[in-house]
Amino acid sequence: MTVRVVIADDEDLVRAGLRVILSSEPGVEVVGEAADGAEVLPVVRRERPDVVLMDVRMPAVDGIQATRRLVALDDPPKVLVVTTFENDDYVYDALRAGADGFLLKRTRPDELLRAVKLVAAGDTLLFPAAIRALAARRPGSDVPGIGRLTGREGDVLRLMARGLSNGEIAAELVVGQETVKTHVGNVLAKLGARDRTQAVIAAYESGFVSPADPR
Repeated sequence: MTVRVVIADDEDLVRAGLRVILSSEPGVEVVGEAADGAEVLPVVRRERPDVVLMDVRMPAVDGIQATRRLVALDDPPKVLVVTTFENDDYVYDALRAGADGFLLKRTRPDELLRAVKLVAAGDTLLFPAAIRALAARRPGSDVPGIGRLTGREGDVLRLMARGLSNGEIAAELVVGQETVKTHVGNVLAKLGARDRTQAVIAAYESGFVSPADPR
């Protein structure tokens, strides 16, 4: 299956570079481009991509607002935020808005292609260390669903915050992967989280997991 991609970045050179890299990969097709956040929504509605590569800092409508608009669609694409600095607060806000992960502009071409294919397949590109560092600079907030988690669901959320996959969580807790998948689904539902990234952010913001906790 071909992965359809839209590139949103206000720099012509960046868009051109990303287009060259993506177009060189069999099974990946660039179907549209946008020079700012305001252009993204109509392009996405017209082209119906699987993945949007979204620069966070753009004029008029930034990547955070554009991400919120895309996530609100009936059949939203996956959103990969592209940024220059991994400690950019814009990245954290974009992840909270529903982005499926982020990439640095210095990412190697093979890593970019892998990331696009991963999120297109439904995976989340989670960088625990970066999220932990960003969360440490933010004030805490109430997340009502945290109190509804069972003990085992809490264990699963803590391991998710460490960046473990379902298979790794299953090995850590000595349970089956299907059991872990069920727990993850329950965690997302109780926290009102769209994906693992939002669940991990909720864990940090509520204080359920501390940025100072050992890895």
